Amino acid sequence: MDVEEFSTVLLVSSLVLLAAVLAVRLSARTGLPSLLLYLGLGLLLGEDGLGILFSDAELAQVLGYGALVLILAEGGLTTRWSTVRGVLAPAAVLSTVGTAVSTAVVGVGAHLLLGTSWPVSLLIGAVVSSTDAAAVFSVLRSVPLPRRLTGMLEAESGLNDAPVVIAVLTLTEIAGGGASPAWWFSAGQAVLQLLLGTLVGVGGGFAGAWLLRRSALPSSGLYPVAVLALTVGAYALADLVGGSGFLATYLCGLVLGNTRLPHRQATRGVAESAGWLAQIGLFVVLGLLATPSRLPGVVLDALLVGLVLTVLARPASVLVSLLPFRGEQRASRAELVFLSWAGLRGAVPIVLATVPAVAGVPGTERLFDVVLVLVVVFTLLQAPTLQPLARRLGLVPTAATADLDVEVSPLGALSADVVQVRVGPGSRLHGVEVFELRLPAGANVTLVFRDGATFVPGARTVLRRGDEVLVVTGAAERAAVEERLQQVSRHGKLAGWRTRHTEGGHGA
Repeated sequence: MDVEEFSTVLLVSSLVLLAAVLAVRLSARTGLPSLLLYLGLGLLLGEDGLGILFSDAELAQVLGYGALVLILAEGGLTTRWSTVRGVLAPAAVLSTVGTAVSTAVVGVGAHLLLGTSWPVSLLIGAVVSSTDAAAVFSVLRSVPLPRRLTGMLEAESGLNDAPVVIAVLTLTEIAGGGASPAWWFSAGQAVLQLLLGTLVGVGGGFAGAWLLRRSALPSSGLYPVAVLALTVGAYALADLVGGSGFLATYLCGLVLGNTRLPHRQATRGVAESAGWLAQIGLFVVLGLLATPSRLPGVVLDALLVGLVLTVLARPASVLVSLLPFRGEQRASRAELVFLSWAGLRGAVPIVLATVPAVAGVPGTERLFDVVLVLVVVFTLLQAPTLQPLARRLGLVPTAATADLDVEVSPLGALSADVVQVRVGPGSRLHGVEVFELRLPAGANVTLVFRDGATFVPGARTVLRRGDEVLVVTGAAERAAVEERLQQVSRHGKLAGWRTRHTEGGHGA
């Protein structure tokens, strides 16, 4: 490639990116995941469209793995621990036991309906059993759902990639003629990989948070770079020691995203940008790899597998996984119905469909095309119906959620932090006077940015929606300051007053 060719590639790439960004607005209006539009761009650019030839399944698999690492990192970094904490156990069971149930049910269906061998049938079931993080994050975060339900779906989509990848690799080896290990040996290996991935992800997240909190970097833009490096490094380290890299990436991002890091909001913004870029690149590449002229020949197979997956396998996996739970973790009937319908598929099944193709497994030549058609058809069917279904089931919350963004910047050697607060539309900080915040001793509201102007507030200054507020506090008191601001944002100016009063405390 010479300089002129390089300029042409850059021009085409920038136009594709701009088209993909504009497609997000269209997807927001229609309720469809933007990933389908990115896939369409790839098909348009491919051999049956503008004529770009790309048939390297192995390269697509490598690029797909790289993109999934960034997507899972973004998912972990932008998932709130308060949302998933109470449903982590059900989500973990759904992502493991539920995946096994889905694989078995689809495997039986594929064997009976398509006539494929048992190893290939189970391989098909494993490939399509994973709900997709990119699809779930892009669709469900625009659907008003109870935090508990959103948390369960987000945690499931972030956690189930790891067991699915393990299952696909194992079944690919068996379907390719390799020795079939005892079930207990395969199960033990899977548990070990998940355990190592968990240890690396959680350990790397806490170690990285400890390091970043004690590193006053010279530029705020370096913190997002460091955080992404930690999440990607978690994948590599876990994979090198025999663990699940995808699980390590998601958990590392989850820990870092919920730790009181400097410039946390900026880091989340950069992570979201990286996630969007990864999604765009991944689906364009997968679209390039596909051959549209071959797709009509697999429509019937894709519809049969998709119906078994959607009507039988997904509901069965939800019921088997969640019915044993009791108390606060028990899912209601409406939640079970919604979870059964909301198992969106996307990039992960299509990427995993390249694994047996690269390995040359007999009987899987059409698998990539089948999975591609399945994902497109059933995403078109399911995604637009999620919000009406949630409303019909009575799952749409009636009360607005408090909205408060907090970002922290360290002041280096001064052992102090600047806490930047944005008062969102639903925050009860609106109408609160500065003195009513009752911040801990050593913290002070120093500046307010409102309607394009800044001013130094007084004790009787009233905060409003849309205000950007700067609070200077000692580093040791920062956690208490953030907690107090969140309390007032959720419950109003009297939050915590009775407790403080009865304990003899006083506000700042």
